[in-house]
Amino acid sequence: MEGTRNLTALAGRILLALIFVLSGFGKLTNLAGTAGYMEHAGMPHALVYPGLLASIAVELGFGLLLMIGFRARIVALVMFLWFIPVTILFHFLPWREAVASGDKMGAMMQQINYMKNISIMGGLLMVVSFGAGAWSVDGGK
Repeated sequence: MEGTRNLTALAGRILLALIFVLSGFGKLTNLAGTAGYMEHAGMPHALVYPGLLASIAVELGFGLLLMIGFRARIVALVMFLWFIPVTILFHFLPWREAVASGDKMGAMMQQINYMKNISIMGGLLMVVSFGAGAWSVDGGK
């Protein structure tokens, strides 16, 4: 039973972190495109590149740390807190705008992305609460 628990904790961490790692890598390899998207979403021009670099650090850097289970509780908490403004700015507010303008398809896509982020945030809180499991760099601390 303990081996199964350790395996599922490891698999869960990898699957939870995978979306962050891939997203961070995508941002790193397409800085200009991502910056344009961020500015189009309403982020002030002066904050676009600092925000982009912070996003890459959190998504790629902390995503990898979460995968291997290094300081997983702290990493997951920082990722959770970072995800709050990201979810509001890039999904909740556009969802409300799409609803207000009658864009049903846009509203549906933003609602899906908003709920996806809320679910991911729940997974991050599980790691904050229960740790990384024994099969991690920190050995489950």
